[in-house]
Amino acid sequence: MDERQLRILRELGELGSVTAVAEALLVTPSAVSQQLRLLQRSIPVPLTEKDGRRLVLTEAGQALAGAAIKVETALARARHTVDEFVDRPDGEVSVAAFHSAGTAFFPLLLRGLAGPDGPRVALADADVAQDDFPRLTREYDLVLAHRLDHAPPWPRTVTATTLLREPLDVAMPADHPLAAKRRLTPRDVADEPWIAAHDGFPILATLEAVAAAAGRRLHFAHRINEFAVACQAVAAGGGLALMPRWTMRPDPALVLRPLSGVQARRHIDALHRPERTARRAVRTVLAELHRAALIIRDRDTEGEETP
Repeated sequence: MDERQLRILRELGELGSVTAVAEALLVTPSAVSQQLRLLQRSIPVPLTEKDGRRLVLTEAGQALAGAAIKVETALARARHTVDEFVDRPDGEVSVAAFHSAGTAFFPLLLRGLAGPDGPRVALADADVAQDDFPRLTREYDLVLAHRLDHAPPWPRTVTATTLLREPLDVAMPADHPLAAKRRLTPRDVADEPWIAAHDGFPILATLEAVAAAAGRRLHFAHRINEFAVACQAVAAGGGLALMPRWTMRPDPALVLRPLSGVQARRHIDALHRPERTARRAVRTVLAELHRAALIIRDRDTEGEETP
């Protein structure tokens, strides 16, 4: 049995005929009769009987119709509870981000949502390989993920909203010979030692493109995913590294130079399962992430060392 069948039985008890039920529910009499037959198959005793030309409820049918009222009432309360949950402005929203995105976005998000009536965010860091970000949407309402400009799109199981398209620059010590150049080519940097990310992370694919454009393999002296750690290694003379221009501020001892000849840019996307944005609180947090992205981009274009 289902809610529709129970409602038809209840209406039959009140209205007294299949035709009247059909008119009340805006369906055909044959549709009403079919639903009554389906309901009867799941009940071991008769629910209706003929009373002259009328179809009336048996005692069992009346008992079930009475229960149908309780079912409809409970379902109405459940729907109201869901509606309240969906429209609640101050619900909790979980947000996961890879490290450099968390560094840039989390403080702005906390400040932007600091009011008493807004959503409550639960933040988490999750620095995973690019292909693993969609899986995180099972655990979190919103997931900040990165992918390269030319990488395949995210799977259709998730909805993606781009927050930033961020350039990746070459980081080096301020006294490095290449620091005198305003823009670098793959050939300029091909013979330098590099601090690279681990396999599966977008930065590595960009370095592979640099090697292809230069026509020779790069030497990966170190493998470090965390940009803050990589900055320190660069400053100590450990090699060059690709750094995001806006979301990660390098050590003052470093300079950034843009790279020509390859696509050196990453997307920072907010991923979520489509049903998550049915909640008002999630939509509010997503809008705040977009505002934060504008602040990050505009703030770090002022006084940056790259043209």
